[in-house]
Amino acid sequence: MPYVSVYMQNTTDGCQTDKDGNFSFISSASRGTLIVSSLGYVEQRFSITSTTKYPLHIELSPTSYELSEVEVRPDREHYRRKNNPAVELVQSIIKRRNNLRLESHDYYSRDRHELLTIALNNFDQSKYQAELLDKIGLLQQYLDTSLVSGKPILNISSRELIGSDHYRKSPEIHKKHIVARRRAGVDDFISEQEIDGVFEEVFRDVDIFQNDINLFRNRFVSPLSSFATSVYKYYIMDTILVESTPCIDLAFVPFNSESHGFTGHLYVTADSTHSIKWVQMSTPHDINLNFVRTLNITQTFNTANDGTPLVSKESLVAEFEITAHINGVYVKREVSYDNYLLDMASRPELFENPESTIEEEDARQKDEEFWTANRIGHVSQKERSVGDMMAQLRQYPLYYWTEKAITFLFTGYIPNKKEEPEFFYGPINTSVSHNELEGLRLRMGGMTSAYLNPHLMGRFFVAYGFGDQRLKYMGELEYSFKKKKEHINEFPIHSLRLHYENDIYQYGQTYLYTNKDNIFLNLKRIDDNQIGYLRKAEFSYNREHYNHFSYSLTLRNKIYESSRLMQFESRLGGNPIFVNELPQTELELSLRYAPGEKFTQQKWDRHSLLPERPVFTLSHSAAIKGVLGSQFTCHHTEASARKRFWLSQFGYIEAVVKGGKVWNDVPYPLLIIPNANLSYTLQKESFALMNPMEFVADSYASWEAIYYMNGLILNRLPLIKRLGWREVIDFKGFYGSLRPGNVPNAIDSHGLYLFPRENHPLTNTPYMELSFGIENIFKVLEVDYVRRLTYRDIPGIDKHGVRIRVHVQF
Repeated sequence: MPYVSVYMQNTTDGCQTDKDGNFSFISSASRGTLIVSSLGYVEQRFSITSTTKYPLHIELSPTSYELSEVEVRPDREHYRRKNNPAVELVQSIIKRRNNLRLESHDYYSRDRHELLTIALNNFDQSKYQAELLDKIGLLQQYLDTSLVSGKPILNISSRELIGSDHYRKSPEIHKKHIVARRRAGVDDFISEQEIDGVFEEVFRDVDIFQNDINLFRNRFVSPLSSFATSVYKYYIMDTILVESTPCIDLAFVPFNSESHGFTGHLYVTADSTHSIKWVQMSTPHDINLNFVRTLNITQTFNTANDGTPLVSKESLVAEFEITAHINGVYVKREVSYDNYLLDMASRPELFENPESTIEEEDARQKDEEFWTANRIGHVSQKERSVGDMMAQLRQYPLYYWTEKAITFLFTGYIPNKKEEPEFFYGPINTSVSHNELEGLRLRMGGMTSAYLNPHLMGRFFVAYGFGDQRLKYMGELEYSFKKKKEHINEFPIHSLRLHYENDIYQYGQTYLYTNKDNIFLNLKRIDDNQIGYLRKAEFSYNREHYNHFSYSLTLRNKIYESSRLMQFESRLGGNPIFVNELPQTELELSLRYAPGEKFTQQKWDRHSLLPERPVFTLSHSAAIKGVLGSQFTCHHTEASARKRFWLSQFGYIEAVVKGGKVWNDVPYPLLIIPNANLSYTLQKESFALMNPMEFVADSYASWEAIYYMNGLILNRLPLIKRLGWREVIDFKGFYGSLRPGNVPNAIDSHGLYLFPRENHPLTNTPYMELSFGIENIFKVLEVDYVRRLTYRDIPGIDKHGVRIRVHVQF
């Protein structure tokens, strides 16, 4: 028998049998118990002593008989909800579900143990993997067995956590207390700050008593949702015993197998309480879900004295694959719960801590003795040995240099060393770029980390344009009052920042989600000729609070400088006056509130993990003429709000609204210029068919609403649904106005600068764009057709076009 696990009990010594059933390994133990196990067969144990004779000949017995194939062809089903006992049963549970949730109690707490294991699936099944086993023989002893297929897997990452959950209803608050946390595996090269949030968001706890179940950054309709009977069919299958308790097997399947739902079983007690004892759910075979080949979720429940279902164990097992020709990845997440306490605060002092996740300072330094004594879940010997395997694997040059290359590709930065790097060089994708003013532009830069100094960190870049033969540079130092683990922008920020920059300035182009030097943005639909220079010095105080309210106070000196492409021309008596520089010194107060926000931490940036949480911003800057060199008095106010609205299985809408006003008469560099996108890629909060400086305003309101439909229509079209494509609709607009005082007169401009010739006045009609697109092409690509709805008679503009972007999601 191949792939049988053979190991010495309570050691890391062992291996798997080869294709002919042979095995051998070296063990330091002279005596002990040899365990032989394989999925579907009765486990065998043998006592090994110094007198044991070899070779051993072992036979395994199957746990069940193999059944021959049976084909079932049902007649066309006539399902109905009315007078259906299964529907009546599930409706009775749904009516009581709010009272069944743990959150119905004033308090609750529970202990938890989490284990997340990631493995290479069907290992040794491909020619490449077989060759790898031959070259790196140590891998053989670490092979494990898949719970899905029974085939060999190689565990490559293990993450374990011991902690507790705490809840208070009024005022409502959830706390997670982490006592111990550790990890080992191939993802060690990614900092803990960068990857912890991703795993916590992708693999969430499952709550079947909510309308939606959040997994893989998607929403799946719960079988106990308030509208579940419109999404699922229910069937009473049988009455069986679960832990000596008679239970009804209530099966459910979605009406539309391509939608985000489950097939599965609810085991509910056959008495009048209909308490839930066990849940099993799997994704349908035809579901429009990327990279997920199989997904199985099970939950086991106990019942409190008041009837509240208490999850004792939750298991998620999934197989991921990029294509059907690659074996992919196997993931198992198991969470065990114990020591429930209801309607009483076990640790009331935790609610006084402002952090939502409270991690003990020594949580990552716990020894093996602590883990053995305190874990309430089971961890197999193979799952515990990932760290040992990685330590040995990194001794091989082939793996060592492969890991280095992956680190570079994944992060975009090159660390000065693997362990606790003090300096990162990058980002690499900004090293070479091109624009109309500079021509070829070369750039290099880097930043320090908390391993050099946990309070003081910096970053810089130096760039040179061969067209204008001018050096550009940026330097920044930031002092954090709070000791940082790795990066300066770890939550919460409390810092003083000093920043100086001398670089180009692209009017009407603000890069909100990428860098202006990104090499992938070099291809433009029109000439990018609205470029000048900007020298900027800033000193700011920044403060974030645990309730996600933040503010910053910034003193900023800006000097706009003209270039051969952008002239500052004023008029006096009809005569042109060319100005080289426009200096302004302003004080800005910025406020931000994002309740419940979570982040993915990156080297010098972070991204929100919970876009369904609203984010509000408000800022005001003020400059006074004659104060600290300012040439104009300028007050500028900006406000914005954004949120993702989930529509359950019907997708979601990402919406953002903005507004702003310049309260004084100022030259156009200080006015509001809509954000134009000149590339052929889709960029959020920018206009794909607008030209830079096409419009200028001193007050505005803008909006964007993107509806990701999750295949709402295409999932129902024969043949097309096999492609897994999904629909996208994007509608955005800009409504603005310009006071007469901000329109320069061609005879006497009163110190204002004449607008570039590309500028056109805004009327009472807003500028609007509408796009229809298909995403999930080859699982990574989105293609949109964009149409300009207004101001279509302006010469030299694009009325429509096709845009693309890489958009990877489950």
